[in-house]
Amino acid sequence: MSALWDTHCHLTGYDRPTDVMAEAATAGVTIVAVSEDPGQYRMLRTRLGRRPGIVPALGMHPLHAASFTPADLARFLRLLPDAPWIGEIGLDLSPAGRPSRRAQLRIFEAILSDPRATALPLTIHSRGAELETIERLAQAGASRAILHWYTGPLRLLDQAVNAGLWFSVNPAMIASARAQRLLREIPPDRVLLETDGPFTRHNNKPSRPSDLPDLLPRLAALWSTDKNGARNQLNTNQTIFFSPPTTS
Repeated sequence: MSALWDTHCHLTGYDRPTDVMAEAATAGVTIVAVSEDPGQYRMLRTRLGRRPGIVPALGMHPLHAASFTPADLARFLRLLPDAPWIGEIGLDLSPAGRPSRRAQLRIFEAILSDPRATALPLTIHSRGAELETIERLAQAGASRAILHWYTGPLRLLDQAVNAGLWFSVNPAMIASARAQRLLREIPPDRVLLETDGPFTRHNNKPSRPSDLPDLLPRLAALWSTDKNGARNQLNTNQTIFFSPPTTS
């Protein structure tokens, strides 16, 4: 059976990341290890090497935008040819992020203007900035972009789906009544998985990639199918997501 993908995990946030990786391998889960700045990405690449089942992602987290210099952005762009995945990037216009709005927009737009970035899978932060984020991704033609832990309004879902965007679901969303209302409206064929671990919780502990199979029965109930049906849907979604984009 195909591996499940944790498309958004902060592997460096765990006290014992080697244990997390070993558990994920046993559970048949591939980890996308997101980073928050180019330096952290370089550290991940150095420590992990080309390890099976782990994909390091090159990121510039929007909540750190005020501290990023032009040299940091230039370093990000220099690392693009080596990157298999981009994340975490995006916009955050929650109260914590509003003061750095201009810096966030400058960085996000610079990344999306580079076709080397939009050709890769991207995991996208959009808290409080869902419309701005969806519009910019659509303009950039970023069809392999995943809206990580989407918390925006229902009215924007059709716009995101029409732009070819995806949604990643984590244990905190499955446990939230509000998020379940969103999940009922997101087409099942646009859903991928994530943990956002260790910053979400599962069974009263920080989420780990090996927890992802536990989400299958809950998704099955939302999709009016059984556990195997949910697994098959996710496997199909992953196959489509990883297929090379078609050119006209």
